[in-house]
Amino acid sequence: MRASRIAAAAAGLLLTAGLSATQATTAQAAATGATASCDGTYTIVVGGTWSTWDNDRFTGNIQQHVSYFSQVPSGPSVRQGVGELNRLVRNQRAACPWQHVKMGGYSMGAAVVHVWVSENWRTFDNVNAVLLADPKRQGGPGTNGSAAPFGGVIGAPLAGADRDFGNVPVKSICYWDYICDESAGIGTYPKNHNDNYWPDFNMDHHADDSNEQWYNGAWYPW
Repeated sequence: MRASRIAAAAAGLLLTAGLSATQATTAQAAATGATASCDGTYTIVVGGTWSTWDNDRFTGNIQQHVSYFSQVPSGPSVRQGVGELNRLVRNQRAACPWQHVKMGGYSMGAAVVHVWVSENWRTFDNVNAVLLADPKRQGGPGTNGSAAPFGGVIGAPLAGADRDFGNVPVKSICYWDYICDESAGIGTYPKNHNDNYWPDFNMDHHADDSNEQWYNGAWYPW
């Protein structure tokens, strides 16, 4: 029974990544890690398992796609992603200290953004986050995400669930999906996990100050 639950959790953290629409200049900046323009909001996104910087589903006015070791859903993969996200964001902030940063993540990428916010909200301001299908989501409404009970298997910092976001505005979206809500059941993976978030991948749909939850199509405050 334990082996089957472990297998289900590991399988549940996988996703099939779709093609992201990006302009050539944005793609070049994403590939090189070059500093983007200081105009407007600096939007940076992190895809889920198997994603790459040019294939992470996210669309909209995006300045940076994060590349990390996304092939294995594990604590070390998330840690590597957090490190790369932190490097890119802080390089941009050093060049543009007044610029707002909006970061988005999907599935394991949402865990990357989640962990970054938890570790950096005390030292980094003027930032907000959008979490799609966050496996580290803390229940209420619903139950915890699928990463919560498997600390000995997937390892920190992917394991566990929390809302340690400090004063950073965070928008969390979970739609009938085992990855972000165990009560949805493993049967909702992979279809719901892969199909239920398409409108939300457009980062232009999310305000820079959104601080809310969307759970199974209904709005909830934090």
